[in-house]
Amino acid sequence: MKRANNTIILFRIRRAFLLALALIILFGSAEAAAVKRIESVGFTVSDMDRAIDFYRGVLTFEVESDTEIHGREYELLTGVFGARSRIVRLRLGDEVIELTEFLTPRGRPIPQDSRSNDLWFQHVAIIVSDMDKAYARLRANKVEHASTGPQTLPDYIKPAAGIRAFYFKDPDGHVLEVLEFPPDKGKEKWHRLAKGGRLFLGIDHTAIAVSDTNASLGFYGEKLGLRVAGESMNYGPEQERLNSVFGARLRITGLATPEEGIAVEFLEYLAPRTGRPYPRGSASNDIWHWQTSFAADSISFVEMLKAEYVSSGTVSIPNGPLGFGRAATVRDPDGHAVRIIEVGEKIK
Repeated sequence: MKRANNTIILFRIRRAFLLALALIILFGSAEAAAVKRIESVGFTVSDMDRAIDFYRGVLTFEVESDTEIHGREYELLTGVFGARSRIVRLRLGDEVIELTEFLTPRGRPIPQDSRSNDLWFQHVAIIVSDMDKAYARLRANKVEHASTGPQTLPDYIKPAAGIRAFYFKDPDGHVLEVLEFPPDKGKEKWHRLAKGGRLFLGIDHTAIAVSDTNASLGFYGEKLGLRVAGESMNYGPEQERLNSVFGARLRITGLATPEEGIAVEFLEYLAPRTGRPYPRGSASNDIWHWQTSFAADSISFVEMLKAEYVSSGTVSIPNGPLGFGRAATVRDPDGHAVRIIEVGEKIK
């Protein structure tokens, strides 16, 4: 009898173990498929007309939509009481950026002493077909340098060898990057488009400064479902001049979404460790505010992220003036804003 009881107990333990394993696999798979792609990368501007002139006139973006929005739902989404905004979506190739001007209340400017290793740093990388021509165009339009000049990454950084890159600033001080891939680097898409005669081709990725790559992987990888697509250790005088950070040594990690589109890149400064944390009390109307918008079929998983909210939880937007009906905005482990929008079967 005792032997039979032991057998029953072992059977029940085994069954419980298999059930727990199945649940882990089930919820792990669901979590891995949480988001599908980056729908847009957005940031706050102080003067929309000036911003449009710059992005359209200098970088050849095209205006996709121009919307003014206010009301209780928008206050809840942005976390800004009394918010009234003009939102303009600009397209370059297949990719979209979303500019927001808060007509009221106005936010604070980007700190003048911002550096690339400060944790509020974020940029988008615009692919060009010819770096020399792109740099000449930027110089002709008197853009503010954030790099010494275009840099060619050296052979000893094998994953990035031969890539040419340059940082510069828009009229509000947001850092942007133009980047040219050598023949053996980058997506096939960029090399194909480079043959079409256009100078500015589209957006490859958005890069964010992070304090701990592993912690960020826990959020973007385990919780949102992005996968690691590449890693690199970047250092040397070319990297220092690109970032304008003396002694820079970076752990760079690229992540891809399940569907093709804009990627995410982590920039962890192993040296110097002098980057400042994301400012406490930051709000969506501050000009240093960026938000990476991820599209998902459902956003019911957002509460499971256990992240700090920017929005007042999940917010429904009647009549979809922003192109989606439900969204939530949270902060990643370093404070970067992540907006998750529900698009259901409309996603392409």
